[in-house]
Amino acid sequence: MDDVFDFGIDGYRPNWLTGYDALDDAHGERLRALAGRRLTRTWVMWNLDDDEWLSDWPVLLDFEGELLEVNHQKFDELSITWSTIAPTEPPRWPGGFRHAFRDDVPPNYVALVGQTVTSAGFTVWHGAADDMANGTVMVHVGLTTGEVTIYNALDENGLHIGPSTGS
Repeated sequence: MDDVFDFGIDGYRPNWLTGYDALDDAHGERLRALAGRRLTRTWVMWNLDDDEWLSDWPVLLDFEGELLEVNHQKFDELSITWSTIAPTEPPRWPGGFRHAFRDDVPPNYVALVGQTVTSAGFTVWHGAADDMANGTVMVHVGLTTGEVTIYNALDENGLHIGPSTGS
């Protein structure tokens, strides 16, 4: 068995893929099947000592029991896993650092809870010609009155949350 870094999360085995086609082939149908489901909970990993989001850990969205686990690394790798993480269990992390998944931050992310998915899938970033992020794949979820895009913030996750643009 290969040695995959699991972030100290029991049961989590990231599956790093690169490129739209590979990600859509592996997860596109399941993402699109979220349409019509309700977003029931969101989680991010939180550093309890410094009171800050650990954006290089998986971002979680629960759609009525279907847990989507999203994580970006390096400049072009994205891991999508499904219902492998128990967010109520603390991660194993050496050195006395205290981390936990929180479902009450950031406020604009939590505000999406209760909305129904209108669309879900992958999008590709197209910026200026010299933009290092060009071609990176993002997870986009359109909701009744809002949307969330989890993008590669250059070796960590970024969250773009806003009003629905008719996804």
